[in-house]
Amino acid sequence: MQIFNSANRYGVIVQSLHWMTVLLVVLAWVLGIGGDILPKGAPRDAGLFVHLTAGSLVLVLTVIRLAWRAVDPSPPAESTLFGDWSFAGIVGLGAKLAHLGLYALLIAVPVVGIVVQFARGGSLPLFGLAEIASPWAPDRTFAHNVKEVHELLAHSLLALAGLHAAAALVHHIVFKDRTLVKMLPGAGNAS
Repeated sequence: MQIFNSANRYGVIVQSLHWMTVLLVVLAWVLGIGGDILPKGAPRDAGLFVHLTAGSLVLVLTVIRLAWRAVDPSPPAESTLFGDWSFAGIVGLGAKLAHLGLYALLIAVPVVGIVVQFARGGSLPLFGLAEIASPWAPDRTFAHNVKEVHELLAHSLLALAGLHAAAALVHHIVFKDRTLVKMLPGAGNAS
């Protein structure tokens, strides 16, 4: 089990952070979209708790991932059938901007979600261990407006993540390089 990144693949720490984040983002998004269909009372409250907890975990894991990235750089980009020019040019710039956008949204969506919760006058659960009380009085209009921003950012995050996944599949199927395999757990060093 490789802990640190190498030239050939991501280490188990980065892979774990990546895939846990993927699962938590999908869970939070599904509950954010479908939470209102849950019956009022305990089921809806539980759905909101899981949504808020998943969002908080996404924020924590993203901060950890960025800190880890500072001490354990990512493997270099793969060459494609078209050569290295694509990564030195516009495609490489697009990939870097997409990654920056993903990190920005992985931070912004939970932070704006926390603001929504506080604007509603609700407390922020800290993984069932404690709560942070809202620092201000409830403001329904402000909460509604911030929720709209939160939803727009969340949809943008899912769309960008979908493009990220599609690009990984293009690398795997069309370019036949190791871009996708480098992030898959248990894929070893097979080419």
